[in-house]
Amino acid sequence: MSKKLMLGNAAVARGAYEAGVRVVSSYPGTPSTEITESIVQYPEINVEWAPNEKVAAEVAIGAAIGGGRAMTCCKHVGLNVMADPFFTASYTGVNAGLVIAVADDPGMHSSQNEQDSRHYAKAAKLPMLEPSDSSECLSFTKLAYELSEQFDTPVMLRLSTRISHSQNPVELSEREEIPVKPYQKDIPKYVMMPAMAIKKHVVVEQRQRDLIAYAETSPINVIEDNGARIGVIVSGTTHLYAHEALGNAVNYLKLGMVYPLPEQKIRDFAASVDTLWVIEELDPFIEEHCNNLGVRVKGKEYFSLLGEYTPAMIRTAVLGQPNPDYVALDQTIPNRPPVMCAGCPHRGTFYILKKLGLTVSGDIGCYTLGAVAPLASVDTTICMGASVSAAFGMAKVQGADFNKKLVSVIGDSTFIHSGITGLIDIVYNKGANTVIVLDNSITGMTGHQQNPAMGKTIRGEDTRAVDLIALCKAVGVQRVRVADPFDLKTFEAVVREEVAADEPSVIIAQRPCALLKHVKYTGTCEINDKCKKCKMCMKLGCPAISVCADGSVKIDPTQCNGCGLCLGVCPFGAIEKKED
Repeated sequence: MSKKLMLGNAAVARGAYEAGVRVVSSYPGTPSTEITESIVQYPEINVEWAPNEKVAAEVAIGAAIGGGRAMTCCKHVGLNVMADPFFTASYTGVNAGLVIAVADDPGMHSSQNEQDSRHYAKAAKLPMLEPSDSSECLSFTKLAYELSEQFDTPVMLRLSTRISHSQNPVELSEREEIPVKPYQKDIPKYVMMPAMAIKKHVVVEQRQRDLIAYAETSPINVIEDNGARIGVIVSGTTHLYAHEALGNAVNYLKLGMVYPLPEQKIRDFAASVDTLWVIEELDPFIEEHCNNLGVRVKGKEYFSLLGEYTPAMIRTAVLGQPNPDYVALDQTIPNRPPVMCAGCPHRGTFYILKKLGLTVSGDIGCYTLGAVAPLASVDTTICMGASVSAAFGMAKVQGADFNKKLVSVIGDSTFIHSGITGLIDIVYNKGANTVIVLDNSITGMTGHQQNPAMGKTIRGEDTRAVDLIALCKAVGVQRVRVADPFDLKTFEAVVREEVAADEPSVIIAQRPCALLKHVKYTGTCEINDKCKKCKMCMKLGCPAISVCADGSVKIDPTQCNGCGLCLGVCPFGAIEKKED
C-alpha cells in the first residue's frame, strides 16, 4: 500500500476501482466531473460519457442488475434529470452494488441554484453517505458498495464543491476483483408494473427500518468526546470547518451517514451536553430530524440557509468569539466578473444577436456568459435544454410575429443532452422558431469533455459522430444552415434570413473552442493610428481589449490570441493583425 495526494473526486474514482467496479456512466457536471475523468486511467473499468444523466443512470442500473458493480456520477441538478430511473431503482434494488455519486454546489460556483441533495435520499428512501475529506471519499465509496449489496439498494454518495476539489493524502490499496454475479430472470423484482411495485414498497419500508438500525452502530457515525458541555453535530465539509473553528472546546457527533439518520445515538449525544448545535450547509436537514425526535438544537436561527460556511462564522456563532483582525488593503481591487475567453467562438454569435436586438432564450454552458455586459444578449437561462422549449412557449403567448425577434441558443453537447426533444416539439406542434446550435466541437463548460457529436469516446477512441444536420432534418426541420460566427457579415445575413422564415430553422454556428489544443491562432492584433476612439471594439467584450485613462483603446498582447474577430468590427480599419 502507498499514500498519494488526491482530489476528493479522484479519490472517489480510486475507491470505485478498488471496490471492483466494472461500469461507470456519467454526464459531466461541475463539481462532479473529475470522478468519471479519473476513471479513464483504470482500464479494468468500462467508462463512458452518456448523452445525459438519465441515460447514464439507466446504464449503471442495467449494469448492476446484470451483475457488475456500477456507478453513475452527476452534480446536484443532474440528479433532477436522472430522477425517474433513480426513484424506481430504489424499488427494484440491485444485483451487484450500485453507487450514485452526487456533488452539491453550495455557493453556486458553477450552478443555477443551490440544491440540497439529501432531500432526494429521503424522498427515494435511499441511504446516503457523506465524506469529509479525500481519504473518506475513497473509504466511503468502498463502504457504499458493501452496503448496496448488503441491503439490496442503490447507495448515494454526497459530495460538495469543497470536498470534490480539495486534496488530502489517501492510502491506496489493490483492486478487489469482484466476479460478475449471475443474472437470473426475476419479474417481481425488476418489472415495476403496479402489481409488483406495490409489493416492493413493503420491502423498501422494511429496508428503511434496517438501515436506521445500522445507522445507530455504523462506524462512520462517530462521537468525539472532549469532555465539553457544548456538542455539535456535523457532516461533510462542516466537520472540517468546525474542527478548525472550535478545536477541542466542543464534543462532536460526526455523521458519515446522513440518511437515514440515527435516532437513539442523537438522543444519547444530546443528553451528554448542555447545549447542542447542528452545523450544516444549505437546508436544516439534520436539524429538522432532531426536532422531530424532540431534541432541542441550535441551528439555522444562527446560521445561513445560503452558500458556504467559514470557520470564522462557526466560531462567532458557537463560542461568541469575534473574528480575528485582518489586514485590509488601502487600494480598491477591481471587480473581475467572468467573461468568455479571448477567441471564444460564441462571441461573434452574441455580438450579432445584440446588434439585431433579438430576444435570446439561453441555456446552460459557458455561452451563458452572453448575458454579461457588454454583450448582454441572453434573456433567460433555466436548465439544460430549456432554451428550445421555453422559446416555443414564449412564441405561443407573444404571437407569430414574435418569432421574428426570437432565437434559442444552445451548445452542441447540451442540444444532444436535452435540446432535441424541444426541437421535435416545435416541429410537431407547428412552430416557427429559430434555434442556434453553438457547435464548438467540445463540451466546454465543464472542461473539454467528449460528447456524441465529436466522434470520440471518453478514452479518445474513434466512434461514430452524431451528424447534427442530418439529425435536425430527421426530426422535420427543412431549413438547416451552417455558418461561421466569426464571419460577421455572413452570419448576420444568415440570422436575418432564418428568423424571418415562417417555419422552424436551425443555424449551426460552427467554430471550435479557442482553448482546444489543435486550435492554433497566430499573431496578435494591434491598434494603429487610424483609431477614432469610437469604442465599437469594446462591444465585443473581449478581455484583451480595454480603454486607457485618456480614452484610447489598447489590445493586451499577453491576452490576445490573434483570433481576428475584432478586425471585422472596427469601421475604420484601426485594428491590424501582426504575425509572430
